[in-house]
Amino acid sequence: MVVHFPVALLITGFISEIAHFFTRKQFFRQAGLYLLLLGAAGAVAAWFSGSAAGDGMEEGALGRAIALHEAAATRAIWATLLAAAARLALEFSKTRYAWAQVGAFLLYTASIGATAQTGYFGGQLVFQHGAGVELGLDNFSNDSTLNAGEKPKAE
Repeated sequence: MVVHFPVALLITGFISEIAHFFTRKQFFRQAGLYLLLLGAAGAVAAWFSGSAAGDGMEEGALGRAIALHEAAATRAIWATLLAAAARLALEFSKTRYAWAQVGAFLLYTASIGATAQTGYFGGQLVFQHGAGVELGLDNFSNDSTLNAGEKPKAE
């Protein structure tokens, strides 16, 4: 959940920014800012969580996949933090330059693109390499299990 909430917050905030562009309603502008800030904070937490989870796995195909995912996550974090800083600067400045608003939106767009790439590489880790997958196997050391060839007792 540490990973998925920031992604959802960032995408919802981006959609809110697009809605603001078409409707000019301040609600969407404010929602986009707050969702971007919350998503950025969550993304930092997700980055630290993923960094700790990937420690010690630097070799082989899994190590290469983790390196790709980590590099994409680093780009996503920087793009997201830059987009959040730009949006905050716009929010607190008294002037509303169109070029600055376009620049902040392009940073947010880059953040969403980098986040999507990170998600793609994360999906590859799970579905191709089985990273983070826990198998739900029965406890075979339990006394109630049968030995090979043994028949269950009738009750």
